[in-house]
Amino acid sequence: MTRKLTDYQKQKDFLVCVDSDGCAMDTMDVKHIKCFGPCMVTEWGLEKWRDEILTRWNEINLYTMTRGINRFRGLAKALQEINEKYTAIEDLETLVKWAAESPELSNDAVKRAMEQNPGSVILKKALSWSLAVNESINALPESEKLPFEGVKEALAHAKQYADVAIVSSANLGAVLDEWELYGLLEHTDIVLAQDAGSKAFCIGELLKKGYAPDHVLMCGDAPGDLDAARKNGVFYYPILVKHEKESWAEFMDEGLKHLTDGSYGGEYQEKKIAAFLNNLGG
Repeated sequence: MTRKLTDYQKQKDFLVCVDSDGCAMDTMDVKHIKCFGPCMVTEWGLEKWRDEILTRWNEINLYTMTRGINRFRGLAKALQEINEKYTAIEDLETLVKWAAESPELSNDAVKRAMEQNPGSVILKKALSWSLAVNESINALPESEKLPFEGVKEALAHAKQYADVAIVSSANLGAVLDEWELYGLLEHTDIVLAQDAGSKAFCIGELLKKGYAPDHVLMCGDAPGDLDAARKNGVFYYPILVKHEKESWAEFMDEGLKHLTDGSYGGEYQEKKIAAFLNNLGG
């Protein structure tokens, strides 16, 4: 198993890419419910409207077509709604503009933006919030960071017929720790996380290793995963929110076989995408 694209070599004809949070690992809900949203309430002093704001944060980030949105874009969207409905958010437009236009959305990118705009109140607060989120996530007990039922078996099964790549926008250290703890890393060939680039970029780089696009499958739980697959002309297999166990069972029983026997495109792919969009209300 490698962590670098430069060191990676294709071994099998097929490739299965797998997202981490909310797809393989049952960590997305707990991170948003216990870390992202509450840290925003604390950073901006929104306790007066805590319940309503946290409910809306979870809708934006977990249960609608914006599921999986980058943390800073999710923050900008949530603060825009808070600014309109509850209380004024100082310097809001600076964050909204940066989140919409920046080619990189990370803590380091916020720091660079702060250097260019040292008077920005909201960029400083956004970084403070993001760092607090990371600390809060690190403090979660291991019992709250579990893989979905059936994931380990599905990855072991896939590894018999395909190379397996983790393609995630989560923090690399967190991905390695969580996957190693539950014995998932042994069923993967390469780990590509936040530091490697966007999911679309990573899939594109993997294709350069010699895979035919119709031999590549992206497993994900969010619209961004579908978008990354479409941008590269590869197939998409959805892990449906609140139906993760069933999704992984079908992947083992049907999905992987459709990929390897050449019948994934067309009717089966259309059915899976329709189910995915319907499940998120898209």
